[in-house]
Amino acid sequence: MGDKNDFPPSRRLPAAVSASETLLRLFLTLPSLARDLCVSDEIVSILETNPDAASIVPPLNSLAPLLSPSSICLAMSSVSSPSSAFHLFAWSSLHRGLRSFSAHNLVISLLLRDSPSSFSCFWSSLSDLQSSSIPVHPNNFAALMSAYNAAGLTENAVEAFTRMPEFASRPNTFTYNTILHILVGKDMVLLAMSIFNQMIKSDCSPNSSTYAILIHGLCKARQIDDALRLFDDMLQRGIVPKTTVYTVLISLLCSTNKVDDAIRHFYLMKEKGCHVDEVVCNALLSGLSQAGRLDEAIKHLKLLQEDGFVLGLNGYSCLIDGLFRTRRFEEACRYYIEMLKNNINPDCILYTIMIKGYANVGRIEKAFDFFNDMTTCGLVPDTYCYNTLIKGLCDAGLLDRKHGLVHEAQQIFDEMEKVGCTPTVMTFNSLISGLCKAKKMEEAQRRFCEMEVGVKSYLYLRLSQDPKKIRETSLQRRLQESCEAGDVVQAYKHLRSVMDIEVVPDVITYNILINGMCKSGRIKEALKLVEKMQLEGHLPDAITFGTLVDGLSRAHRDNDILEVLEHMRKSGCKPSVSICNTQMRMLSRRRQISKAVTLWLDYISNGSTNPEETETTRTARKHFEEGCLLKAVRTLLAWERKCGSANSSPYTIWLIGLCQEWRIDEALGIFYLLREFDIDATPPSCALLVNYLCRSGKLGPALDVMLYSLDQGFLFMKPVGNRLIRRLCLYNKLRDAHELVRRMHLAGYDLDVYLRASTKSLLHAHQISEL
Repeated sequence: MGDKNDFPPSRRLPAAVSASETLLRLFLTLPSLARDLCVSDEIVSILETNPDAASIVPPLNSLAPLLSPSSICLAMSSVSSPSSAFHLFAWSSLHRGLRSFSAHNLVISLLLRDSPSSFSCFWSSLSDLQSSSIPVHPNNFAALMSAYNAAGLTENAVEAFTRMPEFASRPNTFTYNTILHILVGKDMVLLAMSIFNQMIKSDCSPNSSTYAILIHGLCKARQIDDALRLFDDMLQRGIVPKTTVYTVLISLLCSTNKVDDAIRHFYLMKEKGCHVDEVVCNALLSGLSQAGRLDEAIKHLKLLQEDGFVLGLNGYSCLIDGLFRTRRFEEACRYYIEMLKNNINPDCILYTIMIKGYANVGRIEKAFDFFNDMTTCGLVPDTYCYNTLIKGLCDAGLLDRKHGLVHEAQQIFDEMEKVGCTPTVMTFNSLISGLCKAKKMEEAQRRFCEMEVGVKSYLYLRLSQDPKKIRETSLQRRLQESCEAGDVVQAYKHLRSVMDIEVVPDVITYNILINGMCKSGRIKEALKLVEKMQLEGHLPDAITFGTLVDGLSRAHRDNDILEVLEHMRKSGCKPSVSICNTQMRMLSRRRQISKAVTLWLDYISNGSTNPEETETTRTARKHFEEGCLLKAVRTLLAWERKCGSANSSPYTIWLIGLCQEWRIDEALGIFYLLREFDIDATPPSCALLVNYLCRSGKLGPALDVMLYSLDQGFLFMKPVGNRLIRRLCLYNKLRDAHELVRRMHLAGYDLDVYLRASTKSLLHAHQISEL
């Protein structure tokens, strides 16, 4: 806008207080824009002739009936002094009809134009208003906080919020929404929820934007239950959710495998009259696709297309990704070709999906073709794309120097940094995992050390703090206490210190390396790594303990297993099924099968939430304590068949343990129960059972188990088959011996190699052909 002296003399007006009638008469003869220009000149004149806040109020109050939000913005843009603009904004904020987002954004621009001096000037203007007994409207602080946040000074924004009481300014809904938006944008949803609680306690009513901000933050943090509770609270208050609220909620429900709830909210959204846009449709399609419910996704897509929905790039990406996830490779490729025919060009995300899809089926060369096509089109691969390539190489088990792919993986890793893509924890985890699979532990450890370079401040933070300080429940309590004490700045600083970390090894990284060490027999190094991860503040999880227990079990270090399990119990970590199975195997080796059975009954009792399952377990325990193990097994198997979740592991472990305790009849009883309930026994359990049945002279059952094993495709070591054939010959069961030899031949045994000389001699002596 030009200088005010450029306008014709007729535009120049006397002071508003002394010539209001003249001004009003002239004002009414002008068009709308000219009115704003005319009156803005008068505002500028008032501001520049009255530099202090107190002196501008009377003339501006007299001029107020002629003002509009546009004229306020024009005047703010024209004054030479920022303090005058700030004074005008503060005054206009006290008049509802003069408030506007344009003025709000203009103040933010002025503050950012010459910070930090502009910020100091704004605080001085607020002090001037306070000393002149002029009320300070909370919108002033909303603009100030937004400017601080835009300048990257989030802590100052939080401090500005806490200083509002100094100016007798009580936060309104807009101010609360501003600070909540800032905190959620910084992933500080815990602190945002604490301030929201203060908002409710202060009787400041939240609006749809308040809930939209918080639900979005909770969804980002994947706190689905809290997000749903907030959504219900919103409905109870009679507030109609925005489309964006439904979108983020549906996306989170889908990503947490609560797809049916997502569908329900989708149709609830349509019933409420909310506009169903492309974003929410894609969210639903993505959720169904990621849940593996592709047929439903395609069905809903057809219904949406009947309502006019046009499948775009994001929709195609969702479907293709879902089809790849469910191994429907050909269909995914057909949709990709269809998309190209519709003149829709893939972006970096879809190229990455295609790279991942082809890599997952082992077609690495084709995956690299897509990568090259992407760069040829001018698209720059992002970190996730590079991660996908590296993971594809590792998962294919091709990280071996003779194939040259370690070198290529290294090149990919180096290329990332050249194009400005910083390797993430996932990048390192993929590479370390691949190196461990290729038994290149030294290189894996070197990559692990690379992750720790340059993160001393993080290590210091973790080592200097009590681990309880960084647990979410404790952290939430600390933030709430700070907020209630009015010390929101300290709450912000504490949360920032916990969040402000570099790319460092996480629990997954440690678990990968621990697993690699255990499998390569380096148990001592694995145990040392567990100590290291605890020193750095990472609490071992069920996978960590399970990996250790498995490694120690392979090394037959039973005493160490017991120590690990005790440490796991003290840490409150619930054992997994695999850990329970390992512990039962250990007890079986020690001839303590009764303890193994009790352990399993305790495990399923502790994890039961179904009253019927609890009663079933109680019945099984009663049978077991009465000495009727097979009745207990039958009870458990009947329940598992009813639930459709049969698991042979505990029963085959018990079968092996019973054999080792020479309780052959009970072991055989379990075998027959597994067959009755159509549950497969394992090769080790069948092999051991055949041996013990032979040694106890029960050749008929031994033959049954052996023939079952042949039907299942099990191939046993030489001692198993040879022992049974010899026993059959020695006990003159020649027809059975002949049938067994015939069946073994049909099952793929090379009898000339498999049968020992002593067995062949017996067969020849009884004129049985070896086929």
